[in-house]
Amino acid sequence: MRDSTDRPSRARASVPRLHDVIPDAIRPLWTAPRAPGAPARVWRDWVLVALLVPTAVLEAVLRPDVTWRPVALVLALVVVVSLLWRRTHPLGAVLVVFGTLVVVDTAVLVSGAGELGLYTTACVLLLPYALCRWGSGRDVVLGLAAVLVATTLGIAGDFTGVAEAVLAVVFIMTPAGIGAWVRLASTARVRERDQVRLREREQLARELHDTVAHHVSAIAVRAQAGRVVAASDPSAAVAALVVIEGEASRALTEMRLMVGALRDDGAADLAPQRGVGDIEQLATAGPPRVVVDLSGDLDGLRPAVGAALFRLAQESVTNALRHARYASQVRVEVAAGEESVRLTVVDDGELHGRSGTGYGLVGMAERASLLGGTLEAGPGQERGWTVVAVLPRTGEVA
Repeated sequence: MRDSTDRPSRARASVPRLHDVIPDAIRPLWTAPRAPGAPARVWRDWVLVALLVPTAVLEAVLRPDVTWRPVALVLALVVVVSLLWRRTHPLGAVLVVFGTLVVVDTAVLVSGAGELGLYTTACVLLLPYALCRWGSGRDVVLGLAAVLVATTLGIAGDFTGVAEAVLAVVFIMTPAGIGAWVRLASTARVRERDQVRLREREQLARELHDTVAHHVSAIAVRAQAGRVVAASDPSAAVAALVVIEGEASRALTEMRLMVGALRDDGAADLAPQRGVGDIEQLATAGPPRVVVDLSGDLDGLRPAVGAALFRLAQESVTNALRHARYASQVRVEVAAGEESVRLTVVDDGELHGRSGTGYGLVGMAERASLLGGTLEAGPGQERGWTVVAVLPRTGEVA
């Protein structure tokens, strides 16, 4: 005799989930997450609502050809107020507004009433844009389905021809297409910026790897020497241990800098690591003339800090030579203080066509940030471009 208690569970198991019946062609869209960084309500939203609410009221009162004035006014107010949630809850706003439109259009179609909507409800076009700009893939699919249903009923209630119907669908779906295009462009730019940061982290990881290997090699050599002289000269062995302690401490500091610097491959850069002393070689990079001025105590810098200063100076000089039109001089100044080192690169070229949003500056800022420093770039006080980087001498992340 069968046990009837397992029938519900079997029935539930036989019912496919919605995710499983979605065609493979649209599954990536269905599972796409929401676009990051959706802003909450800003002052522009409140100004928009403050302008549209009295406009809807005046139109409902003064416009002579409005059918069902109270219903038309409520519909317009629902559309206007929903704009406040179009970014944070795009699907909810679309379902509320276009669901209301479906109910109203169905009533109009059954009763044969005339035009019901106010001109103010044209702001409903902002909802398909926000849906495709900020919503998840599931939100977009469900929301656009609701939009098409409401549009179809609206066309059926006032059908004047196939051409007009197609134009109406194109008109209501165009904002959705614009929102999708803006989203793709923004996503592509974020992805490119992430790639720049990743490449900069990989380069920094290679340089830090070389630094740590230097410290470990010194530890190994001193340990071998200490073991040889331990029996005959204990003081020399103690001195070796002091050196080993110092090298180990510096190696640990450099290793902490490597945390978070991800790498895709294990290839090490075999070229000698550049340092702050190599910045003087940039004076031969012109024309225009490159002037290098080094001041302060630059001998006690961490190797990672020296390498970062060289890379930042090199990138800044390269950008100046490439983009500074009619420049006569590029000046590189490195000033070392007790706790930090300041790098300043200034040119006297024109500012036409130059901005501070390039990916090279993104990588430079990422490098400075990983070492606990800062980087600022922008137009000079009179002309030209200025890059200022401040790095701590120890290169320790704050």
